[in-house]
Amino acid sequence: MEKKNWVRLDNASNIFLAARTEVDTKVFRFSAHMTESVDPASLQKALVKTYEAYPLFQNVMRRGIFWYYLEHTEKIPYVQPETLPPCTAIYHYDRKELLFRVIYNQNRVHLEVFHALTDGTGAMWFFEDLITEYTRLRHPEAFGEEAQKTPRQKQDLEDSFKRYFRKKKKEREVEPSRKPFEEAYKEARDIEKSLQPYEEQPKQKNIYRVKGTMTPDHRPRIIEMQTPVKPVLNLARSHKVSLTLYLTAIYMMSVYESIDEKKEEETITVSIPVNLRQFYPSFSVRNFFSTTLMAYTFKKDQAFDIEHICDVIDKQLKKEVQPEAIEKRLKRFIGFEFHPAVRVVFRPIKDIVLKWVSLYTNRKITVAMSNLGRLALPEVVEPYVDNINFYTAVVRPQFCMNSYKDTLNILFTSPFVDKTIQRNFIRHLSQEGLSIRIDANKVTREEFEA
Repeated sequence: MEKKNWVRLDNASNIFLAARTEVDTKVFRFSAHMTESVDPASLQKALVKTYEAYPLFQNVMRRGIFWYYLEHTEKIPYVQPETLPPCTAIYHYDRKELLFRVIYNQNRVHLEVFHALTDGTGAMWFFEDLITEYTRLRHPEAFGEEAQKTPRQKQDLEDSFKRYFRKKKKEREVEPSRKPFEEAYKEARDIEKSLQPYEEQPKQKNIYRVKGTMTPDHRPRIIEMQTPVKPVLNLARSHKVSLTLYLTAIYMMSVYESIDEKKEEETITVSIPVNLRQFYPSFSVRNFFSTTLMAYTFKKDQAFDIEHICDVIDKQLKKEVQPEAIEKRLKRFIGFEFHPAVRVVFRPIKDIVLKWVSLYTNRKITVAMSNLGRLALPEVVEPYVDNINFYTAVVRPQFCMNSYKDTLNILFTSPFVDKTIQRNFIRHLSQEGLSIRIDANKVTREEFEA
């Protein structure tokens, strides 16, 4: 088992540490809706066993003179009943705390993780193993003696950013794969044109930024939406785009419709994360993703339709997910991190610079989305889990999506009280004849007293 006394952070983690705030805690949550009430004792046993198999999670955050780093700890995690608002801050610079928590509430099990530790894929692996082990303890008869758990293929401590983006192409062991790109767009138009050399997109102007009344105690406004996945997939295919882009286009329309006083032109941008493991062979549990920005400019005197929005952002994404584009973006950050002059700068100064970079980048982003795709548990476990979804704390409105069994989960999070954007989004899908189930949390005194 991989264990080290200390581990240097990956490239993405340093940004999360510098950019975190009371509102945007850089914490995200996975939730499993079990078919029965949670048994804390069994969940605790499952947590300890899963924890032992993930050396990365056995670390606390420390502040060095030049950079942050992870330090191995002998701490044991304990499950807790849910008492705090979702995605409450996990990392505190003056405490040696684990960078994740497992909590429960009635029939739900939640895993909350500080993003500097791992990304959605790494946390998903941990969560799937946790739920599988918990179900094994609760229902051993369903597994049978012959059902042996196959060890997950993973590398806890590998820094895949360093592995792939510090080396020159000629020094690499493998080249990035185009297969995921080709598979994602095999039914799309102009696939050959999409594979042409990458050209950087022109810079956008007049980018709209959502503003509003913040929630009183900084808890995110959360709206859970569930709908059958197949009808939505059919709608996306009818527009010849992926499910991600179809829902992103609807989200852009919903944001634009929420603007009370529209300018002659309003550019809406959406930040979308890209799992790099699909392009670069990696089983790292640590952060290994990039982000890309989709943009569409609405004009006050011109009607818009989803067909045109889909077409525009489809062409953008085809360019931005090519390996050449990904490398160009990431090498800028990797080069900064390992530049000789930067390496000797004291950490507090780097924090200030990275926070400024984050603030500058945020000015270019209207909203965000994240898609983890289809989440699946072992076949023997699925009868005991009704649903799995995820969402994150945010500095701007965002939606997270995944499917489980035959259900598409769309979870909206926002730092604002207002729900107009989410209502517009749900209205668009309802008008397509979809059956939709909605649940929302309470964030104001009036809502709690109602």
